[in-house]
Amino acid sequence: MRIVSGIQPTGNLHLGNYLGAIRNWVAMQDEWTARGATCLYFLADLHAISMPHKPEELAASTREMVAALVSCGIDPDRSILFNQAQVPEHAQLQWLLNGTARMGWLNRMTQWKDKAGKNREGASVALFTYPVLQAADVLLYNATHVPVGEDQKQHLELARDIAQKFNNDFCPEDAPLFIQPEPIIPPEAARIMSLRDGTAKMSKSDPSDMSRINLTDDADAIMAKVRKAKTDPEPLPSDKAGLEGRAEAANLVGIYAAMAGTSVEAVLGQFGGQGFGAFKPALGELLVEKLSPMAARYRELREDRAALDAILAKGAQKARALAVPTLDAAYAALGLVR
Repeated sequence: MRIVSGIQPTGNLHLGNYLGAIRNWVAMQDEWTARGATCLYFLADLHAISMPHKPEELAASTREMVAALVSCGIDPDRSILFNQAQVPEHAQLQWLLNGTARMGWLNRMTQWKDKAGKNREGASVALFTYPVLQAADVLLYNATHVPVGEDQKQHLELARDIAQKFNNDFCPEDAPLFIQPEPIIPPEAARIMSLRDGTAKMSKSDPSDMSRINLTDDADAIMAKVRKAKTDPEPLPSDKAGLEGRAEAANLVGIYAAMAGTSVEAVLGQFGGQGFGAFKPALGELLVEKLSPMAARYRELREDRAALDAILAKGAQKARALAVPTLDAAYAALGLVR
């Protein structure tokens, strides 16, 4: 069994990144490798250039993401951790699969419509074809399972369609090259909102640093941000229905539940009827307890460029060992003389 998943390299990582994606990767690593599976986790730097970007920021963000993943629990000795750019087979297989993918399939991609907006003529070709690169990302390793959220189900279906058509067109019926990956639906990730506005997602682009808990924050910064987080004057309710219309209260309770590994109902059972003067210190202490070891490791590791580059190089070597046979077989199936 092979699990393949990618993540866009983003800098200034915060609590939302950890609870939204990174924690699920760690849980999958621990569960699936114990069952004998291979987990491949990659930084999607080739996908990143489909949108306007600054090269120096992309390089820095790629290394920061490696530091974050390792400090949060991804083990490069148990999982294969790499970036696409160091495994050129991704880009090569995308080009080979471009001959199989169809314009109509790509035109139906919801994210293409959303990201291109009304300026489709001005969007990059990479933005239009990046679902084919996503297909290559998983088919290259004959992934058996791919974790997908709601926004990625369509892309996995496209990968399955491309695999099926390639096999039908170019492979003997009893010897298909690509297997069709199955989806893994991960547990619903906590939706973490801004500490200053409970209706907006926690984001690195928010000009106020007080709106987010950064993975680089120390204990004093975490406690200060939680203490100053926007709330309302009412005490916490005793049941979830009482959080309706109270976005900031719901956000803080949701963060507590996610970090404690419990339910919103259980948190309200413990703190219902109490004001934020009692709840905020408890939330801050919980965040400090859980995040401080990761934050310390992250701050240390992100300054060690040589160590980060070594992790990526080691992962790329392992990934290429799995990728090359599949790519060679694809070239051969297409009749390309090399």
